Amino acid sequence: MLDWTDRHCRFFLRQLSRHALLYTEMVTTGALLHGDAQRFLNHHEAEHPLALQLGGSMPTELATCAKLAEQAGYDEVNLNVGCPSDRVQNNLIGACLMGHPILVADCVKAMRDAASIPVTVKHRIGIDGRDSYAELCDFVGQVREAGCRSLVVHARIAILAGLSPKENREIPPLRYEVVAQLKRDFPDLEIILNGGIKTLEECRQHLQTFDGVMLGREAYHNPYQLARVDQELFDNPLPPITRREALEGLRPYIQRHQAEGGALHHITRHVLGLGQGFPGARRFRQLLSVDIHKASDPLELFDRAAALLEGR
Repeated sequence: MLDWTDRHCRFFLRQLSRHALLYTEMVTTGALLHGDAQRFLNHHEAEHPLALQLGGSMPTELATCAKLAEQAGYDEVNLNVGCPSDRVQNNLIGACLMGHPILVADCVKAMRDAASIPVTVKHRIGIDGRDSYAELCDFVGQVREAGCRSLVVHARIAILAGLSPKENREIPPLRYEVVAQLKRDFPDLEIILNGGIKTLEECRQHLQTFDGVMLGREAYHNPYQLARVDQELFDNPLPPITRREALEGLRPYIQRHQAEGGALHHITRHVLGLGQGFPGARRFRQLLSVDIHKASDPLELFDRAAALLEGR
């Protein structure tokens, strides 16, 4: 979710669900160690529970970054072994690491030794050239031996030669049965299913087999689904927040951001998914995606957009 789940997006999503675990966009070790670390580590207290997702392959660097995550107050640090982008492959980051299970295990051990917060791994069920179930079990077994107890498993292989990242989210078939077998063979591990899940009904069905489910792009493009998560999946008795309440909950946050010199569209670009399925939804999206760049008073335009959510 690179460039998507930044701190503004996460603050907005937290308005919709108080209990769902939120993940940062993938942050490379280089960005933290040699760039503006505060920019990537900064988050609002309201975002918790919150996991920092790291991209990297050098155990010493990942250990340092895990310690930084702990010091910054994150609840979990997650190692990305699933991103199929050729840009990160060239730096031995993401899904290509599935071909190096011993290295991944070394990374996990180094991170666990450096920080006391949970260290988790997000990965695919295989990559081209290493896509058998035996090889998947070898990978998971080595990571488990390194002390990892929670895995987020995207139920597709990643085809690193010939497919784009977008195609890798659509062309390799989903194989939930492989992840289910993994859960049976590693019952002591927390297995969280990822990939192709679009509705809360699907989430409920998968939770009969798995310990958790992860929603990625669907949660971004259709965020209002998260408003029902607390009530339907976490047994929270409170009624779901309305779209308008969620948007109005952003107003003080927006005012602070503007006072610090930030632009309104830094935040409103993440809320466009609220505008679907009701009369006026198209106008809502236009106000916050097009008109906002031309407005002399962006906050007044934000209020007009919020008014379109009356009763929604």
